[in-house]
Amino acid sequence: MTGYVAATSALPPAFLPVLLGLLGLLIGSFLNVVVHRVPAGLSLVSPGSACPACAHPVRPRDNVPVLSWLLLGGSCRDCDAPISLRYPMVELATGLLFALTAWRFGSSPYTAAALVVMAAGVALFMIDLDHLRLPFAVTGAAAVGTVLALVVDVVVRGPAAVPTALLSTAIWLAVYGGIWFFTAGRGMGLGDVALAPVLGLALGWLGWGTSVVGLVMGFVIGAVVGVLLIASGRHQRGARVPHGPFLLSGAAVGLFAGAPLWDGYLRVVGLG
Repeated sequence: MTGYVAATSALPPAFLPVLLGLLGLLIGSFLNVVVHRVPAGLSLVSPGSACPACAHPVRPRDNVPVLSWLLLGGSCRDCDAPISLRYPMVELATGLLFALTAWRFGSSPYTAAALVVMAAGVALFMIDLDHLRLPFAVTGAAAVGTVLALVVDVVVRGPAAVPTALLSTAIWLAVYGGIWFFTAGRGMGLGDVALAPVLGLALGWLGWGTSVVGLVMGFVIGAVVGVLLIASGRHQRGARVPHGPFLLSGAAVGLFAGAPLWDGYLRVVGLG
């Protein structure tokens, strides 16, 4: 472990963020496939990607994240049908989140767990916006990947974070499960309840501040967006609003800024 730390510390500070940012672009390209195929029950492996308008298979040179979209002018090479801007945006968002994760956590074993959460989070965010549901298949894969990465963290750094993380997991599950139960499923769906403990585990691993900020910010962001939608007249009474994007956005705030926000709050109330 000492040799590993020495080797990684000798690298330029920007090396890992740039490397993982590029990896994130590639993962983002795959997540576009996940977002399209998982809700439809389609295979992620075959058939290969094709233009939805003319069904012509996408050539490898036209499948380079972001760059291909730019070079093609946002349209299919074969039929000139427009290619949605959301594809490069998902790739860019994933690349940025991966780079931020590397910048925030460096080469620590926890980084792998955070990357799993980020990748699954991007896919779930988009699926919930499109279909108002969070597929258990994606959440389950995120749970398995997160647990495996955290087991490695325990092996490398010891189990000190485990008690807080487990209690955080239980609290997130209790909060979201309680809302689902007492609102008879009107406040949110079971997909949110299943995702909550995964996020609670990942954030609780970093401490109470990260977990609490992530949990609270999900509801704060949801409330702010809800008020804005109502004020703008874009939300119809009785229409469903997906909560997953708020849950995931709050978790991202907690992951990247939870500790300083929590410390600042404690100082304001005189407990820091």
